[in-house]
Parts: sequence; structure tokens; C-alpha cells
Amino acid sequence: MASVVQWIQGTRPRTLPNSIAPVIVGAAAAHHIDEFNALYTVLALVVSVALQIGVNYANDYSDGIRGTDDNRVGPFRLTGSGAAEPTKVRLAAFISLGVGALAGIALVALSGYWWLLGLGAVCIAGAWFYTGGKRPYGYAGLGEIAVFLFFGPAAVLGTLYVQSGEITGIGIGSSIAMGAISAAVLVANNLRDIPTDAVSGKRTLAVVLGDKDTRRLYLALVAVPFLIALGMTVRVPYALLGFLAAPVLLPAVRRVAAGRGGRDLIPVLQFTGIAMLAWAVLVSAGLFLD
Repeated sequence: MASVVQWIQGTRPRTLPNSIAPVIVGAAAAHHIDEFNALYTVLALVVSVALQIGVNYANDYSDGIRGTDDNRVGPFRLTGSGAAEPTKVRLAAFISLGVGALAGIALVALSGYWWLLGLGAVCIAGAWFYTGGKRPYGYAGLGEIAVFLFFGPAAVLGTLYVQSGEITGIGIGSSIAMGAISAAVLVANNLRDIPTDAVSGKRTLAVVLGDKDTRRLYLALVAVPFLIALGMTVRVPYALLGFLAAPVLLPAVRRVAAGRGGRDLIPVLQFTGIAMLAWAVLVSAGLFLD
């Protein structure tokens, strides 16, 4: 039987900045046009984090029953390690996705933007079919595109729109920044897993591109938020605060650029996630100060 600590590990805490950072930026973009709503922001955060945990448990379950995680070098997995029964991991995924759905329904009901239920349904389906179902899109090299869309435009612009009823240039730029660095987290994860994924038949984008080009893709993606911050200074000079997140990212960039592999790449996920959260907080502070 898996311990409480192992179940917490199953949520993949290092990836949770992916779901927190976009909501922070989206809320700040709403504040920038005097439309910030604290309750809506909290509900959006519950939706985002619950779906993130749901997709992590779903990924653990689906990869585990397929045997993809049998010989992994990355962090602990509940199903692949045999610590938890697959059905219990699947139930945890359904509960997490259910919590996200309920929070989303509450948010839509309060805001009155009922069409957003469709977006929520797409997000839940995307969470499950990333590695679930007969033809998971995560096994077809489409995971990074999905992460970019769900944790970029969907999360940032969704948070902004539900509070303001409009989309702004600041919101669009922030959504691209969040989508890019969120995708970089997955690229780093898949870079580490190239050897085992290739053997198990998991054809991620990293497997398709190969080691060298995957490293180049990671470095390009993590540069995007800083280019966006620079562009945002035309309207929000305080957006330059985002560059203070660069030192946090530097250890991850060094490991990837130096050709590190295996377990040496595990910290890259953590550094990238923290840098993402730092960028979101710093740029949001700039939006609040403007």
C-alpha cells in the first residue's frame, strides 16, 4: 500500500508551478484593466491545480499499465513501482479531475460565461487522453503543443476573460510566455526519458527530434518569456522585473546545454518550474505597479 508521502509524490509537486503561474499572470492582466476578482481567481486556481494533479495521476496510471515506467530513471511513480494498485491511481485521477470540473462549473455559473464549459470539457479530455485511451496524443509527439495551449492561452486568457470579458495584448503575450516555459518543463522531462521512451514505444517529440535538437528546443522555449517581458516594457516598463527570474533558471540551462542526462536532468524540471513561477510573480508585480 502506498504511503501518504508516496501519494503526494504522485501529484508531481515539481510540475505544479505549471498550473499556478498562468493563473497568477491572468489575474494580474485582469487587474491591469481594473477587472480583478479575488473569488474568480481562487476558483480558477483550484481548477488549474486540480486538473494538473489529475493529469499527473492519469499519466502515472496510463504509463504504468503500459509498462512505460518499468525501467524509468526519473522520479517515483505509483503504478510503475507497484506501490499502488492501478485502479486506485485511476480513481485518484478521476477525483482530481472531478474537483477541477466542480470548481469550473462554479466559476462559470458565477461569471455567466457558460460557453467556457466547452473549454473546460476540452481541458479534461486533454488531461485524460494525453497518455490514456487507445491512441494517446502524448505518444504521438503532440504533448508539448497541448501543454503550450492548456497552460498558456487556455489558463492565462481563461483567467483573464472570466474576470473581464475581454482579451488584452498583455494577456496574449503573457499566455505565450507561460505556454512556452510550461512546454519547456515537459521537454526537459522527455529529454531525460528518451532512452526508455524509445524502447517502450512512447514516441514523444523528444524521441522524434533526438537528444541534440531537443536540447535546442528547450533552450529556445525558456528564452521566450524573457523576450516577451522585453516586448511588454513598451506598455509596462515594470515588466523588466521578469528578468530577475533568469538566475533561477540558469542552473537548468547549464545542465541542458552541457549535455547532462539521466538523473542529472531531474533538477531541471524543478529549476524550470520555479523560474516559471518567479517570472509570473515578478511580471504580475510589474502589472500591479504599473
